[in-house]
Amino acid sequence: MKKKKLILYILASIIWIFGTNFLVDHYIPSSYIHVAERVKEVFYVVVTGCFFYIMLNKTEAFHAAKVEEERLSTLINSMVDFVNFKDGEGRWIEANQFGLKLFQLENVDYKGKKDSDLAEHTVFYGDALRYCEISDEEAWQNGGVTRVEEMIPLPDGTEKTFDTIKVPLFHPDGSRNGLVIIGRDISERKHVEKLLEESQEQYNSLFLYSPDIVYVLDMEGTITNLNPQFQTVTGYPVAKYIGKNIKHLLKKYRRHPAVQHISGVIAEKTPRISEVEFKRSNGSTVTLQTTSVPIIVDGNMKGIIGFGKDITQIKQTEERLRRTEKLSVVGELSASVAHEIRNPLTSLKGFVQLLKMEDEKHQLYYQIMLDELDRINHIVGELLLLAKPQQLKYTKADIQNILYDVISLLKTEASMLNVQLDFIYAGHIEIDCEPNQLKQLFINIIKNAIEASAGGGEVSITLSNPDDDNVSVTVRDNGYGISEELLQKIGEPFYSSKEKGTGLGLTVSFKIVEAHNGTIKFNSEVNEGTEVVIELPLSNNNVSGQREAVELAH
Repeated sequence: MKKKKLILYILASIIWIFGTNFLVDHYIPSSYIHVAERVKEVFYVVVTGCFFYIMLNKTEAFHAAKVEEERLSTLINSMVDFVNFKDGEGRWIEANQFGLKLFQLENVDYKGKKDSDLAEHTVFYGDALRYCEISDEEAWQNGGVTRVEEMIPLPDGTEKTFDTIKVPLFHPDGSRNGLVIIGRDISERKHVEKLLEESQEQYNSLFLYSPDIVYVLDMEGTITNLNPQFQTVTGYPVAKYIGKNIKHLLKKYRRHPAVQHISGVIAEKTPRISEVEFKRSNGSTVTLQTTSVPIIVDGNMKGIIGFGKDITQIKQTEERLRRTEKLSVVGELSASVAHEIRNPLTSLKGFVQLLKMEDEKHQLYYQIMLDELDRINHIVGELLLLAKPQQLKYTKADIQNILYDVISLLKTEASMLNVQLDFIYAGHIEIDCEPNQLKQLFINIIKNAIEASAGGGEVSITLSNPDDDNVSVTVRDNGYGISEELLQKIGEPFYSSKEKGTGLGLTVSFKIVEAHNGTIKFNSEVNEGTEVVIELPLSNNNVSGQREAVELAH
């Protein structure tokens, strides 16, 4: 290009010199030839100077443009994104090496060609390039920056995801000028997002469908999340406790251990396991084994996530086993001493009765001795009841009549202690039972209620039929109640709050209820009274014959 310009300049100069000389010699008068030659030379210098000035400016502009182009090329080729410039007709103007390599166009003269033209040079990416024309047209139609995610297949069978931005450029008259395309490879990010989404789904599945209660607390012990199992176990709606402190779930005397539990996890940043009890919505008590784990994010503790396993049945089973072991020991002891006690007891009672008949002076002493001997005999009888299996023969009996007989028997004692007895019944209900044992059961329970309400109290006995399979007897008093500590030990032998109590009455009562496949439950508040709920099945499986001995401590 420079050579052509130089030759053109030399030719133009020669033509100018010879041409102007010829004109001066033939057409300019001799008197003006000298002036004409000076004017011709000045004009030549001016024209030549202007020519060189224009050429110099063009060269500098060209050089600057070349430098800028090189900078742009260096910039786009150093980018890890796909960069492509197209004109208003969709022809490729410039593309970086990343894009050319991506579409296998490294050795193709791409400039001035459309996507459909370039598709002929790469069989694998032919369809992808042809689709680009459709995608480009959508960007033109949108008239502004368009952002799409495009999937680009790779020869190895995998694919890459590109976050592609297309910027259409327009002339002032609105006609298409060019299209800038920038595509960023976000395959790794999409992969991480997918893994995160899968992890989130797994966490949600664990959270939502865990058979245990899952709870999330902040650093203050406030509940930030609870799974649906919470309502299944406790009966309380989840929304009721979200945003409330964990202490609101517990009774006052249970709050301090819970606070210590949470404080320990926060202070030590290590998991902790403990047991906690609280009331269900139906009034029953649930025991949870809680495992609290610190939530650590970037080395900082953000809260606590925990799991609460319902171990109520396990604890009840452990308690039954504990009582069974205790009753087994009591039974062995009772069996060995009961008969040994009764033999001398019979002799003592006989001699005391003989002395009473012969010695009128000390009748009061003899009567006291006989009463105490009867009391010893009654205790021995209870020991024997615990010591040996009882063979039960079930018969059909009206439980209303059984209760009526018991209440009639205890009315005198109730009147002496100024206690009012109320019997509320739904009607005659027959059940399979051993009537005498049920009488003993109701005597023990109602007598305890009368003694607890002595001095103007009330005792109500309610007989109901909650469903077609069970009958319920509720004994409620307004006496001095039972402490939480004693409630935990009710039914254990030799544990009694009465001054002269042996602790065997309720043990026998529990045994009778279990022998009838029923349940007995105590609810009590100190100075508020006690409620005893006994549920018995209407029928038992072995009504027709003898039921072998059942260890009441089972």
